[in-house]
Amino acid sequence: MTSLRSRSGAITFGLIGYLFLVEIVSGILQGYYVPLISDLVRYLHIHDADFNWFEAAQLLLSALVVPILAKLGDMFGHKRILLISTVLTAAASWALVFADNFATFLIAWALQGFYVVWLPLEVALIFDRGRRTGTGASQTRKAAAFLVVALEAGAIIGALLGGRVFGWLGENVPLTLTVPAIAVTLVFFAILFGVPESIPIRGRSLDMVGFGILTMGLLLITSGLTLLRINGPGAWWVYLLIIAGLLVFIPFGRYELKQDDPAIDLRVLRQPTMWPVQLTAGLIGISLLGAQAPLSTYAGTDPSHGYGLGLHSGDRSTLIGVYLISMIVGAVLFPLLSRRLSPRATLIVAAFFVAVGYLLFIPFHLEVWQVFLNMIVVGLGSGALVGAMPAAAAAAAPPGQTGIAAALTNTTKTIGGSFASAVFGIVLAAGVLTAAAGTASSLLGYMTVWVVCGVGALIAAVLLFFVPRLAFADAVE
Repeated sequence: MTSLRSRSGAITFGLIGYLFLVEIVSGILQGYYVPLISDLVRYLHIHDADFNWFEAAQLLLSALVVPILAKLGDMFGHKRILLISTVLTAAASWALVFADNFATFLIAWALQGFYVVWLPLEVALIFDRGRRTGTGASQTRKAAAFLVVALEAGAIIGALLGGRVFGWLGENVPLTLTVPAIAVTLVFFAILFGVPESIPIRGRSLDMVGFGILTMGLLLITSGLTLLRINGPGAWWVYLLIIAGLLVFIPFGRYELKQDDPAIDLRVLRQPTMWPVQLTAGLIGISLLGAQAPLSTYAGTDPSHGYGLGLHSGDRSTLIGVYLISMIVGAVLFPLLSRRLSPRATLIVAAFFVAVGYLLFIPFHLEVWQVFLNMIVVGLGSGALVGAMPAAAAAAAPPGQTGIAAALTNTTKTIGGSFASAVFGIVLAAGVLTAAAGTASSLLGYMTVWVVCGVGALIAAVLLFFVPRLAFADAVE
């Protein structure tokens, strides 16, 4: 089979092709349901605000299970766990077809979040094969770029298909929901027959106590942030949950440092090639997961308020589409620029792009072309970082820990996004009280969102300067 390298164990185009299909389906899952939200709300006889519980439940589950599944991949083979997570995602996707009430739909929607572990497992699997040739870092960057292209292309395909399939099928919700379920089912066979297994390191063990403490801390933090967004800043008890979750990491750290095979190797995590990447993932998660809803509402706000673009749903979809396309371009450019500059320098440039893009909103936000230009700049940086962060973490990890290292970038990104969603929701809701007609959030609220996203990305760029200059590079680069 044709390969990126001729030596044994090289990363093959066939392998990338099959994983490309997996990420296409991952993107479809992320984009397909978005245009159907209003129809799902009516079908389930719930309120619009109740849909927030679905998103919160899925984010919570992904934050809890991704580190455990990734560690199991390091122990038993990344393909094996990729297959298991695909089976669980397919079962949940089919359960959505038959769910006809809030409770069952909530459970199925949460369980569908197992797909979030796909990208970290794929990155670990690719790096494992590339490591045998001495070119794991560079080959993983290239492969991760293609996977991000597939992910964003799948999101575009899903967003375009969701509403149209609903119309083609006579607005039948169960039939419409079979499409992503079929896609996940088919991609299981692509993994089964097309993806080779990685070589796990024998003699590993699953630190159940460590993962138990970690799960408790993440559960308290993410639950607190979710409840803060739903109940507002007046619910004092949610702060106790968040503080308790943070305090849990004190005994967690002490316990893990005593273990020979810990759940999270803190000694690796505190290395200069690792901690800036993990913090960058959390800071970039603020804009990746937290700023999209505010962007959509700002684009739809009537300009009579003195701000907003007044775009209809179709034009807002175009804005999101341009953003996703710019992410694809950024993902493709990352490995190319990494060869000319260095992986570290390119990561810094990408983070600066995100920072500049959001800070440009402060002076330039009143014209449609200004908002589109800002989001293109943000998308170029974000697209590079989405694939680069797990690839960089995998490159910095020792053998046997690539999966968990790549997965932690997803966990920190999720926590950053949950924090941003809670804060932004409160800021924009407070702005409604002072905005004209009481329907649009104040301009100050939106500016707060943009400043937080921009400054967060700026801090991430500065932190990446602490990474050694030649980090994440092949020995032969």
